[in-house]
Amino acid sequence: MENSDGMIIYSNPRRSGSARENSASDSFAALPHLTRADYADSTDSDAQDGKIRPQFLDEFLGQSAIKENLAVFINAAKSRGEPLDHLFLMGPPGLGKTTLAEITARELGADFKVTSAPALDKPKDLAGILSTITERTVFFIDEIHRLKPAIEEMLYIAMEDYELDWVIGQGAAARTVRIPIPPFTLVGATTKTEMVSPPLRSRFGINLKFNYYTNEELSRIMKRTAGILDVSIEDDAALLLAQCSRGTPRVANRLVRRMRDFAQVAGSDVITRGIVQAGLKRLGIDELGLEKADRDILLSIIQKFGGGPVGADTLAISVGESMDTLMDYYEPYLIQQGLLQRTPRGRVVTPFAYEHLGLQPVSGAGGRSGAEAGQGTLF
Repeated sequence: MENSDGMIIYSNPRRSGSARENSASDSFAALPHLTRADYADSTDSDAQDGKIRPQFLDEFLGQSAIKENLAVFINAAKSRGEPLDHLFLMGPPGLGKTTLAEITARELGADFKVTSAPALDKPKDLAGILSTITERTVFFIDEIHRLKPAIEEMLYIAMEDYELDWVIGQGAAARTVRIPIPPFTLVGATTKTEMVSPPLRSRFGINLKFNYYTNEELSRIMKRTAGILDVSIEDDAALLLAQCSRGTPRVANRLVRRMRDFAQVAGSDVITRGIVQAGLKRLGIDELGLEKADRDILLSIIQKFGGGPVGADTLAISVGESMDTLMDYYEPYLIQQGLLQRTPRGRVVTPFAYEHLGLQPVSGAGGRSGAEAGQGTLF
């Protein structure tokens, strides 16, 4: 943490006492300096962070319907001694798709190989992986909607017939050879289901769609994470953090790590509601979980475009974000919270957005552009 002079300051981790709600903010203001040796002692190892991910299905919190069905499919496959059918995981980022793929391999007692679609540049890249797998291996491809068509074609045959089509020679002398590979389970994950080609999607035998987590589920996840990080979190503090976590465990775990930092600097081994309130304020996160970038998007539409409508490309330029980031990360949550609408003419802020930001609605906002809303007829 920096003081007013820009100097980094820390608190002594051996300091006793805890910061309560009415003094949490003050605890961050005046903190003793540490020597280099003290700082080395106070620095936590990040090795614990690797333990945050659940290892088995019974440790995976939330998504109960997905877990129950997957447990049945895994147990049935194990009892028959067969590989699990190919698994297709759909949903927004940060909900646990990669974690569930790892758990699936562990529950099956099988090898786990992982890659991402952009890393598979040529068919030989896929052939190199599939030709070295063992029987019943779980092969995970993240962002599978970004596979190139030539690689998809090779994957079709591998998924159905457990064979690789390989072309030997060139021109008139070229011939196709089919190379057998061990039966395996392909796990494909995507954040953009609509971009997965129908032929590829139809080859998956198990389709699982992830939903955003409830506040109660996120609260349980954060308590588990806090225990792994050797810190306690009060029930009301966990619930407050859950409300600001955008329904996403990845965000929830990130906030727990930051609140652990604030609690440690405040001289406490317990994350209290007061520490959470002070920490969220310092991070620029409000009670709806909106960050500065979220508020900038809403304010840009209101202040620059009269409340909308405004096109996605124009809006992305105005806030300095890529259109993909705007549409895939920011907009879904703003729409989910009732702050933004997508219309055929563009993005429009809702009355609730004005209320949340403490602003008065612009006359004519939501139906006309900023120029139209700000002027009458010329004659």
